[in-house]
Amino acid sequence: MTEIEIGRGKRGRRAYSFDDIAVVPSRRTRDPKEVSIAWQIDAYRFELPFLAAPMDSVVSPAQAIAIGQLGGLGVLNLEGLWTRYDDPQPLLDEIAAITDEAAATRRLQEIYSAPIRAELIGQRIKEVRESGVVTAAALSPQRTAEFSKAVVDAGVDVFVIRGTTVSAEHVSGAAEPLNLKQFIYELDVPVIVGGCATYTAALHLMRTGAAGVLVGFGGGAAHTTRNVLGIQVPMATAVADVAAARRDYMDESGGRYVHVIADGGVGYSGDIAKAVACGADAVMIGAALARATDAPGKGFHWGMEAVHEELPRGKRVDLGTVGTTEEILTGPSHTPDGTMNLFGALRRAMATTGYSELKEFQRVEVTVNPALNHR
Repeated sequence: MTEIEIGRGKRGRRAYSFDDIAVVPSRRTRDPKEVSIAWQIDAYRFELPFLAAPMDSVVSPAQAIAIGQLGGLGVLNLEGLWTRYDDPQPLLDEIAAITDEAAATRRLQEIYSAPIRAELIGQRIKEVRESGVVTAAALSPQRTAEFSKAVVDAGVDVFVIRGTTVSAEHVSGAAEPLNLKQFIYELDVPVIVGGCATYTAALHLMRTGAAGVLVGFGGGAAHTTRNVLGIQVPMATAVADVAAARRDYMDESGGRYVHVIADGGVGYSGDIAKAVACGADAVMIGAALARATDAPGKGFHWGMEAVHEELPRGKRVDLGTVGTTEEILTGPSHTPDGTMNLFGALRRAMATTGYSELKEFQRVEVTVNPALNHR
């Protein structure tokens, strides 16, 4: 790929966000009713190709159950309010009621300073599991070794290790780092790990035995990573790079398929179609689901990056609400901006371009137009 000269001492390659690209219609169209958007990871099949992000504003145990019943996979944040407090609802109400943004960050830091309780981890996972839906839960790499036994003992079906960035080669002189390959090998459940944003990092994560990798770094609606650390990778390029790593890893491993999940920059239905077009098997959604009237945050949205005690890299944002979770996922839509009926839109995008399966749609032609009006 051609590099661009930034200055005499630095070169960089051009990268693209979802806003920079568009899906191109083909010579064939289909009836949307003939399109399948189902996907399967390990033994688990889902009618909708998405995971709800492990964020307290998006997924509670009750919401994880509802999302599972609608055909998706809700991932519970095991470092959030639900594993620190017996009843976090008053705190969720308080977070939504704060009017000053600086005060919101300080109060989030205070609320999340309460310790994580292993018994609550087991209790929350059990609540979801007893409903009969596939149970997924997430820990950060820093907490995985400490709490993973409680997670597995509680009967989780899919284990997610999610951080702003996760590497297979974390170096630490202060503490014993998580040996990701050994950890995954010893587990009896599929593990999804990320984020990553480059070909090389993704290839290393795939070699650990992960069932799926999350693609993204600093691009979420509640992130300020770009402002705080100066780090961000445009998502269209990142997903395409990781999809290329998946292809090469299949050759290297004798055909083992690792799922690529776009995590970040997927705020509207068109972004989902573009993510799949770039090679994603599914997407992880945060902000889009935080707009649900029945979401725990009631239209307010924040992630764990916002509660860091030393260097917050996120904030509480007021997204407002547009409809119920069901309306946001499968319609009907009452808005023309891509915030509702996300997967009806994906189905129609595939039908309009003539594709009937997600893996086929990964081959659709895209065009680059950086002059497109950005949202």
